[in-house]
Amino acid sequence: MLSRIAQELFWLGRNVARAEHTARMLDGVFQASLQSNRDGFGSGSVQLGWRSILAIMGADPGSEVEREEVMRRMTIDHGEPASVISCVARARESARTVRDVISAEMWEAINTTNLRLSDPDVERRLELGPYNFFQEVKERSALFWGLNSRTMLRDEARAFLVAGGRFESADMILRMLRVTLPAPGTESHESESGPTGLLDGQAQALLQAVGGFQAFRRAVPSPPHAGPVARFLLYERAYPDSVAASVDAVQQALLDADLDPRHSDPVLRLARLGADIEFRGRIALDHASIAETCELVQRELMLVDADIAGRYFVGSTSPAGTVLA
Repeated sequence: MLSRIAQELFWLGRNVARAEHTARMLDGVFQASLQSNRDGFGSGSVQLGWRSILAIMGADPGSEVEREEVMRRMTIDHGEPASVISCVARARESARTVRDVISAEMWEAINTTNLRLSDPDVERRLELGPYNFFQEVKERSALFWGLNSRTMLRDEARAFLVAGGRFESADMILRMLRVTLPAPGTESHESESGPTGLLDGQAQALLQAVGGFQAFRRAVPSPPHAGPVARFLLYERAYPDSVAASVDAVQQALLDADLDPRHSDPVLRLARLGADIEFRGRIALDHASIAETCELVQRELMLVDADIAGRYFVGSTSPAGTVLA
């Protein structure tokens, strides 16, 4: 496969996944902020707040952070590279480039999503119903990945597409955990807020921001404090968007795409990383070890990203606006 096509597929997957995760995160914070106001708490009762969204996405928060401004900026602002509309526009451009590789239905799904977000009435739709807007983005992303599973040939092209999507999922979850979890040594007492200092409502907001609330309730007997939530999002391989599951999926996708995986730097690095995550998941007992694991895994993923570009995308130019700060 041409390196340019492989790169476009990889970043098509990343941008679709980034748009979906951003929509989920905004929806989770929006719902949590409404709940906190209804319950009489201040904005500090939600750890995953509007300012932290900008930090997660690598955007400059500026002097003031208002709910409406953050939602507008991270959804429909063409000038913000991390916004939903910018991610979908880049995904649409990548899909146009590889139309002869992906299925016609996948192209129609991403193209229609881009057209709907480019509608002049989109700002009014966001103001009138943020929930409906976020739900539409999530459903359109699910449609794209469902069509990928049912209509695309299972060859190296699909492998690069899946690798990009799962890589982005791991990166986004790590960003959210590193920003929202309290720094080691600053946690509240367990009797006040649970094992690592976050109130139940705060940890629930984090789960809802990644779409994992029901999965957590089924898999984990512990209350949704930050400690159990962080371990679930990091180590639970039965949950498809956990960091461990995503790292495994990227490795498997590259195994499928590479003609000589035993000599592939990204495949070997991902294998070591997966084993390290497995080991850390068995011994992780405190917040400090979770924070250390998040930092280590994200650092390793940056090296994997460079390894992937060096092995598969040599000579290709990265699509504009593809890297978060």
